[in-house]
Amino acid sequence: MFMRYNRCQTKQLLQSYPKILEIPADALQRKRGISIMKNVKKLAALLLAAGMTMSMASCASAPASSSNSGDTSTNSAAGESSIDKIKAAGKIIMATNAQFEPFEYIDGTDFKGIDIEISQKIADELGVELEIHDVKFESVIAEITTGKANFAAAGLTIDEDRKKNVDFSEPYYNTTQVILVRSDETEIKSSKDLKGKTVGAQTGTVGDDYATDKDGEYGHGVAEVKRYNSFMDAANDLMAGRIDAVVMDDFPADKIVEKNPDKLVKLDEKLTGEDYALAVPKGDKEMKELVDKVLADLEESGELKEIVNSYME
Repeated sequence: MFMRYNRCQTKQLLQSYPKILEIPADALQRKRGISIMKNVKKLAALLLAAGMTMSMASCASAPASSSNSGDTSTNSAAGESSIDKIKAAGKIIMATNAQFEPFEYIDGTDFKGIDIEISQKIADELGVELEIHDVKFESVIAEITTGKANFAAAGLTIDEDRKKNVDFSEPYYNTTQVILVRSDETEIKSSKDLKGKTVGAQTGTVGDDYATDKDGEYGHGVAEVKRYNSFMDAANDLMAGRIDAVVMDDFPADKIVEKNPDKLVKLDEKLTGEDYALAVPKGDKEMKELVDKVLADLEESGELKEIVNSYME
């Protein structure tokens, strides 16, 4: 049996086995009775064995090179920035909880609010569509950490616990926590009067932290905290007499009172001071820079103030 070699295999075979072809003449003379044909057969056997080895090893670099080329393209794709991926997809995804008027809420079938308008400006900056994920407030940060959304805008207060999982933009709104009570309430006039009372708050909010007072920082002595999916749910229970007060953000409290002027009252006391910001994936510098740029442009042009004021009317 004869083996066929391509040009590459033949060249390597000859380079790797130069001694195989060297048959000393005196060797033939010393071995009487051994014909030249036998030596040729031995040579053929050696060439066959060498050829089998070379057929497995020679010219094997091409597939490896192809594999490396694939890895490089994968790495290149993985190295795309979040902004590149957003542009390629043609949309940017915002996570929110649309039960926080005037920052995010649903009017008919449309999303409206301060955060919605800011988010639309971010989408416009990239020339892509805005897609909104409306989830429970306590799930908003998880939308970012699991990669389901590119950023979150939900009246989010900057705090140290959230900073462990996301990065925040520059602040765009300053607010405080306030107390809502029924209009016929005679006992609760300030935070000191919350002692022994049942207080409602939206789950995962600063109002929830204040009412719970886990570290005893506020010392108000609330007897029980009832948590709700939205401030409106808490306000409904307050009006129904199932709780004594609600702790919530100032601006949304005004909106709830406006809609229920005969039933609810906002106390004047300011409980905390805090800043709202947009949340972006941890370590995503490009996304943070984009959001900060849009906010700075809105602030400088006066458009941010106009947006906020339009919801105060």
